[in-house]
Amino acid sequence: MIGGAAGGVSDIFLRMMENRLRERLGQPMVIDPRPGAGGMVGAEVTARAAPDGYTYYVNHIASHGIGPTLYRRLSFDPLRDLPGVARIAAMPNVLIVKGDGPVKTVAELIAFCRANPARANFSSAGSGTSSHLSGLLFGMRTGVEVTHVPYRGTAPSMAAVLNGEVLFAIDNAPASRQQVLAGMLRALGVSTARRASTMPEVPTLQEQGVPDFDVASWYGIAMPAAVPAAVRDRLGSEIVAALEDPAIAQRIRDYGAEPWPLGPAAYDAFMRAEVATWAPVVRASGAQID
Repeated sequence: MIGGAAGGVSDIFLRMMENRLRERLGQPMVIDPRPGAGGMVGAEVTARAAPDGYTYYVNHIASHGIGPTLYRRLSFDPLRDLPGVARIAAMPNVLIVKGDGPVKTVAELIAFCRANPARANFSSAGSGTSSHLSGLLFGMRTGVEVTHVPYRGTAPSMAAVLNGEVLFAIDNAPASRQQVLAGMLRALGVSTARRASTMPEVPTLQEQGVPDFDVASWYGIAMPAAVPAAVRDRLGSEIVAALEDPAIAQRIRDYGAEPWPLGPAAYDAFMRAEVATWAPVVRASGAQID
């Protein structure tokens, strides 16, 4: 199960490993998109699924790093009810604007937002996603008032920028790479402290005067807590082995991400640390969702 639209990052990562996992596990893979609420819709459905080992979720920074603090009235606990199986990969976000739009640099974007506050809006893959918090953080770090417009996944969020429905987005770099190369979108800056190896020509936001901006998106697999440990460990080991396959690892790098494998226990510890990292950012932003 994925928490975004078909064709988004979660979908693509699964398809990169699909053949290998089907051969090793002897089971077909059915991808069930459940977009909405920054991935929390799909996460909750998975957490309440039968613990038979056949239903799992592509979790991420939004569902298990930001969401536990952002959502005040969750009916489940992501870390407790949907623990980790394996971490898959990480990637930078990139600030994108329409390719033929009026903005060509980060400085111009800031100036445009200040001069046109009614148009200072940004899209995200949903409330609570890293694209949501990245947009809010951009406003906080630059002192610009920005308006959040949530969509149901990365693909529709990117389409909103292409269509001029919103001014900008800060979302997964690989998802917009082809449109950037084609000139349909313009990449103004990457979200990590270092430049991305797949687009070294694009400067970081920090390089362009946006202080303390270092955000990376990560993805993994989680399962209902009641799934037997042996099943969780088997799937986790197969995913880690798949990520160590040179062909699969290269596909992930070609997409603009880095393989970042971790097994169940280490992945759970990583996610707890991420919650601790993002909690003060969420609180400082004032963002809260019932």
